[in-house]
Amino acid sequence: MITLITGASAGLGEGFARALAAKGENLILTARRADRLEALAAELRAKYGIQVHLFPADLAQREGPAQLLAAIAAAGLTIDQLINNAGYGVQGAFADGDDAAQLGMIDLNCRALVALTHGVLPQMIARRTGGVLNVASTAAFQPGPWLAVYYATKAFVLSFSEAIHEEVKQHGVRVAALCPGPTRTEFADVAGMGESALFKRFASDADAVVQDGLKALAGNQAVRISGAANALMAQGIRFTPRFLARRIAGTLQKSRT
Repeated sequence: MITLITGASAGLGEGFARALAAKGENLILTARRADRLEALAAELRAKYGIQVHLFPADLAQREGPAQLLAAIAAAGLTIDQLINNAGYGVQGAFADGDDAAQLGMIDLNCRALVALTHGVLPQMIARRTGGVLNVASTAAFQPGPWLAVYYATKAFVLSFSEAIHEEVKQHGVRVAALCPGPTRTEFADVAGMGESALFKRFASDADAVVQDGLKALAGNQAVRISGAANALMAQGIRFTPRFLARRIAGTLQKSRT
């Protein structure tokens, strides 16, 4: 069993790598920061005696996903599972945001995820086994003023994952979407939310989120919301008028600045 994990140099990606390594599973790790990948790989090889293959890549670049898959194939490796974890968010008013950062979010959070999923599914279907875990978010369930593009990308990931889950389940292939709420990783610092009181108070433990994701993938659970409070919030949005949902989300995001 070999699992490809994107965004594996830190945060949930590193957590998935550690959790699967502890189970004795071999890994393919990718991220932009080769030095972090090398340090993690050396640790996991020494501790668990597993194979860890490294393919540093910038998946936000248009050719990044195709080049990654080509390099993995050239190395003679088969991807049995894919964890699409790479992604980022940028907080602030959309009109004031950097254009490259906003479009880069779409490229990494959505386009790269679709390209990698499309690249591995035909082989999984042919083998009648395999799995894809896409990291979405509780942000997927409502619009998010002051984090507008990020929320929208995660809504895309959730919808896409549910649709593909339905398409491939008859072929023995598992597809799951993991929807964590705020989680204690460096993602929050990159997004500009790490020091907010709300985040510090309500953020979940990364290890718990990782375990929820792996359980969802193993059980072919189409959608897994990590944490009881997050599940209550996400499901409650269905019964909340949209104008109220976006105002609440906007108020929470502004209070995190």
